[in-house]
Amino acid sequence: MIFVTVGTQEPFDRLIKAIDEVYSEMEDKDLIVQAPLENFEPKNFKTVQFINPSEFSDIFERADLIIGHAGTGTILSALVKQKPLIIMPRICKYGEHRNDHQLSTVQKFGSFENIHVAEDEEALKKLLIDVSPNDINASKKLSEGASEELISSIRDYINRK
Repeated sequence: MIFVTVGTQEPFDRLIKAIDEVYSEMEDKDLIVQAPLENFEPKNFKTVQFINPSEFSDIFERADLIIGHAGTGTILSALVKQKPLIIMPRICKYGEHRNDHQLSTVQKFGSFENIHVAEDEEALKKLLIDVSPNDINASKKLSEGASEELISSIRDYINRK
């Protein structure tokens, strides 16, 4: 099952439309899509605008692949739960966000092993058609807490004052 999540604050029609356009060619057609919509209604799957946190967590656990916007909550959740992830950034000029910080997010997380970045709709379609969900591996598990190295570094900084 593929879980598509784009957050609840703003629609991300470009991402939803790209998935809808290649749906018939996708290997895994079992989708759960959480997405507020603005000007586009998908023909091949249903969407829900909001999923309560408990159900969201359950779906996230069961998913074989997560597709999302480049929101840090989605990315960190996928890393903690070791879920294969494809992210696509929202772009300010399309009215998808207030600024282009998600471009920086994909630039940074795109360097992580097994986080797949689709810079735009065409790249997302290509990933969904050309790559089997079974071939998209999860990244190395991220700890739910701060590392000892980070805690030590912060402690050293505080103690210098």
